[in-house]
Amino acid sequence: MKFTITALAFFCLCSLTTLAQNTYSVKGIAVDSVAHVKLVNTSISVLNAKDSTLRKFTRAAANGSFSLTNLNKGKFILLVTYPGYADYVEHFTLDSAKTTFNVGSISMNLKSRLLNEVIVKGTVAAIKIKGDTTEFNAKAYTIQPNSKVEDLLKQLPGIQVDKDGKITAQGQTVQKVLVDGEEFFGDDPTLVTKNIRGDMVDKVQLYDKKSDQAAFTGIDDGQKTKTINIKLKEDKKNGYFGKVDAGIGTDGFYQGQGLFNKFKGKKKFSVYGTFGNTGKVGLGWNDNNKLGTSDGLQFGDDGNAYFDGGSNDGGLDSFNGRYNNQGIPVANTGGAHFDDKWKNDKYALNTNYKVGNLEVDGTRNNKQQQNLPPDPNDPTANSIINTQSDETFNNSMFRQKLDATYTVKLDTTTTLKVSVDGTLKNSDTRTSYLAESRRLDSTLLNTNDRSVTNHVDQQLFNASIFLTKKLKKTGRTLSVSVNAGATENKARGFLKSDLETYDTQNQPLTSLITDQLKTDNTKTSRLNTNITYTEPLSKALSMIFNYGFSINNSNADRKSFDQSAPGSYDVLNLPLSNHYIFNQTSNQGGLNFNYKKGKSTIRFGTRVASVQYKQEDEISGNSARRDFINWGPQANFSYKFSNYSSFNVSYYGNQTQPTIDQLQPIRVNTDPTNITLGNPNLKPSFTNGFYGYYNMYKVISDQSVWLNGGYNFTTNPIVSNVVTDDQGRSTIQSVNLPGKQQANYNLGVDGSRKLGFLGLNIFGSFSTNGNVYYSLVNTELNRTKSYTYGGQIGLSKYKEKKYSLNISGGPDYTIGQASLQPDRNNNGRGFSARYYATVFFPFKIELSSDGQYQYTAATQSFNNDFRQTIINARLSKAFFKSDAVKLAISGNDLLNQNQGFTRSASSNLITENRYTTIRRYFMVSLVWDFSGMGGGTPAKK
Repeated sequence: MKFTITALAFFCLCSLTTLAQNTYSVKGIAVDSVAHVKLVNTSISVLNAKDSTLRKFTRAAANGSFSLTNLNKGKFILLVTYPGYADYVEHFTLDSAKTTFNVGSISMNLKSRLLNEVIVKGTVAAIKIKGDTTEFNAKAYTIQPNSKVEDLLKQLPGIQVDKDGKITAQGQTVQKVLVDGEEFFGDDPTLVTKNIRGDMVDKVQLYDKKSDQAAFTGIDDGQKTKTINIKLKEDKKNGYFGKVDAGIGTDGFYQGQGLFNKFKGKKKFSVYGTFGNTGKVGLGWNDNNKLGTSDGLQFGDDGNAYFDGGSNDGGLDSFNGRYNNQGIPVANTGGAHFDDKWKNDKYALNTNYKVGNLEVDGTRNNKQQQNLPPDPNDPTANSIINTQSDETFNNSMFRQKLDATYTVKLDTTTTLKVSVDGTLKNSDTRTSYLAESRRLDSTLLNTNDRSVTNHVDQQLFNASIFLTKKLKKTGRTLSVSVNAGATENKARGFLKSDLETYDTQNQPLTSLITDQLKTDNTKTSRLNTNITYTEPLSKALSMIFNYGFSINNSNADRKSFDQSAPGSYDVLNLPLSNHYIFNQTSNQGGLNFNYKKGKSTIRFGTRVASVQYKQEDEISGNSARRDFINWGPQANFSYKFSNYSSFNVSYYGNQTQPTIDQLQPIRVNTDPTNITLGNPNLKPSFTNGFYGYYNMYKVISDQSVWLNGGYNFTTNPIVSNVVTDDQGRSTIQSVNLPGKQQANYNLGVDGSRKLGFLGLNIFGSFSTNGNVYYSLVNTELNRTKSYTYGGQIGLSKYKEKKYSLNISGGPDYTIGQASLQPDRNNNGRGFSARYYATVFFPFKIELSSDGQYQYTAATQSFNNDFRQTIINARLSKAFFKSDAVKLAISGNDLLNQNQGFTRSASSNLITENRYTTIRRYFMVSLVWDFSGMGGGTPAKK
């Protein structure tokens, strides 16, 4: 028995000794980061890393020290908190190799010190900073009845809103405005800011939105979008609101719009409609100059060419559905939006429908100077051609588009996103030209009386699937994307032209009459797949691998028909016809690395694509096959000084393949004085590009700086070879220019700062860009240099429901020089200024005005200067307690000086255009804002 007790005691002693040896602990000291004061009674918590449950808790002693013992091995989170100080959080691991985690001296930062300053208004914190997100509390700002989100944004430090609703935040343009994290009618920010009421807002969040891929993997790919998220009050997520606006003016001008929104929890439903001829073709500033989308042939990063719905109509002028302030527009648009989330956000649906019709009528007057190389054998030969043309146009387009995105979280690690969209377009263009060209001695060279009509029917369909999966190891992910699309384009039009040429004595020389029917039937289909896999190689280094396969097929059948008898277009013109089949397959792989440590991030890698395509002309029987390798190296370095300051520099290299229109050997005679030829022997060019930026923002002084610049150069560039005969007729063909490099650069700096003693915001900018590029003119090399410089400085001030003022202006200077004509240039100076102001008077009267001044000096090429002053004004009065009804009188272009004007230089051409645009009119408008939101209408502050 004595032996048993002794053995038992010895066993217990050994067990306790062993247990004591395996006791795990954490210790440290909490001190103020600046004053180095020991923080007594600091709260110390140890949480399980897996589920964040509390494991141990204690408070720091009088000297700020703490120690937590009797922990097991595993992964934990240390949380240190103290009133008024920012929380300290650190992950750590305890195991047999490391039984004690000694965090050492923890420097605790005062929140006020960390945030530079916490702005407090009354008892409500106006600004909070959560990581990379700046959050503004709407309660801290004055929100008048029936004011809009735009009025709230104007009060927030670091955010400016111009007269059109364009938003700049911390020196950068805001490209997205979300509502509760969801897109609202697509990407146009002002559809939210100009139409949702300010009193519905709880918080405004400002941040840089990462790409879907970066948000999923957690690996920064450098793609960020300055974004504002409008968080609605809970009691404002149920009910409806909207507005109706109608106006009638002098000279036949009119406009109107209606908007209705209904919210119910996470469901949002909206419809809108607009009509008018004042240049407004939608609800937001992005829609003010467009209805369609940019179309045409494009090349993707992998070198694949595809038609994305362009009206490739055999060279006939076509209308892309955009209103660029040239002509008088008549626009009718409408749309519907619905989005919802359900079952704890497992499922989400976002869908939009837009429909619109735009018709534009107008005239243009074009002046062009074409510089030709001097003939050393004949000093009297003509080296300058001056052309003047008058153009009348009528363009129209009807377009409707439906899109939907469905997202489902299959489990906690897997998400599926499916998107589809379809578009139908019908367009008509009718254009007539009357042009004459003269030699330098003013003798007549040629005249051209030409008309073009064209009708296009187009169908587009796209679908995509994006599947993401987070694997067991943190940072290890797999994503698969599949994109497919199809386009069918049918065009039918007529070209009629009478080209007359003259000798040096102004006597008729030749006459060329063209009267043709042109058809274009184009079908395209594409399938692109991509697999992306990420693997964390260490805590700081990750690898991103991707592979993609794509198929792109195009079938373009373009024909020209001459007449066999008046009105019978049935004779095929073979030199101007072509049935071109273009099939491609591509295999692309990429390997990139991402290294992130501290405030630095380095990304580098490359992609390689093997592309094969087959060209076949069904009419001539000619065919060609091409195989090439595209190489695209890339690198990026970024350093984040703070949440408000960062530096970024990047490099990219990529090959650019010739487009189908450059390759396709078909004569395009839309303009008989400018004939285009294809070149099937073109080779790709390679571009090296460098880009960098620095941004800084200071909360207290509301000071921002945005500096950015870029430089790129292209080897073996694809340039234009223009051969002009002695009658002013040019033949244009794309060719490679080995041994030469084309280059361009851009540099810009924007800055702003609040002047505390006056409450003014001062801002300024400077920008410059330039390029050196080449062309061949009558087989001679032409080197063109072009540089522009410009600067602006301005002042602004805003006081809610009192007044707002913004005024800016500055000079610019352009340098243009071609080597073929060193004694002639387009150097010229200019100046521009603009303002917009609003004043609120008693009795709910509001007066606003905006204006702009533009001056362009005469140049050696154009001996007339250009100057105009445009002033607009609006007087309105609100009625009823809620300001729900407004009556307004407005005047557009009060001085009646608006003149369409542009001037540009390219290669050996210098061009000046003047065109019809909207001028002075007056309008009376009635606006009604209505709402019925849960929670009632908030009281006026």
